[in-house]
Amino acid sequence: MNIRLRQDAIVRTLRRNGNSTIDELAGEVDASRRTVLRDIGALRDQGFLIHSESGRGGGVQLDPQSIQTSARLSVAEVFALLISVAAMRAAQNLPFSNLADAGLAKIEKALPADKVRDLRRILGCLHIGQLSPRQDMSNVGPIDPALLLAFETTFLQRLRLRFQYRDKKGIETSREVEPQAMLILSPLWYLVAWDPARDGFRHFRMDRISEPKCVNGSTFRRRHVPFDTDVCPYNDLRH
Repeated sequence: MNIRLRQDAIVRTLRRNGNSTIDELAGEVDASRRTVLRDIGALRDQGFLIHSESGRGGGVQLDPQSIQTSARLSVAEVFALLISVAAMRAAQNLPFSNLADAGLAKIEKALPADKVRDLRRILGCLHIGQLSPRQDMSNVGPIDPALLLAFETTFLQRLRLRFQYRDKKGIETSREVEPQAMLILSPLWYLVAWDPARDGFRHFRMDRISEPKCVNGSTFRRRHVPFDTDVCPYNDLRH
């Protein structure tokens, strides 16, 4: 069990049991007493209020008001939640949009300032539109999970992205582009990028991208993307 999973298990156990000894926690996560004590110290540093009492009947307790798990989310994890809500909204299929927005606002509020700054920079690259009814939907596939992590790096650091791309005829080519925006035309998702090899903007369906890798030392400038008039920036939808 890695550190993150072990610490999450400790928090869940404390919430469930109310009070646990170090030995009980060690048995729960299959780790030594020293490791558990170190994890508890790390959790306290992250903002969890964990009290301890020595002596017979003592142990450690998690303050019931300690709900700092949202601060442990990465920018990519929060971004995934936000764009999932955005996609449902774009498809006009979000029956509890007000509650979803309120919950996401609480998560964002609990994030450290540097993560909020990064999150807003990424959201500034997200656009929403409506898919043409004439679009062929017969061959839509899953999106590589590695793509979202690559996006976090390439959009924040302005690094080129290299990947394999399969076109509608099934022909695969290697591409290296300058990512400028993400476009949701639910249920299709596109990477909008400047392609230096073709000296122009290109739209890449995300479900046709594989093996994404950021290219170190390849920074680029932000360009204005000429979207159609029916495409709206995500940040405009939030107001």
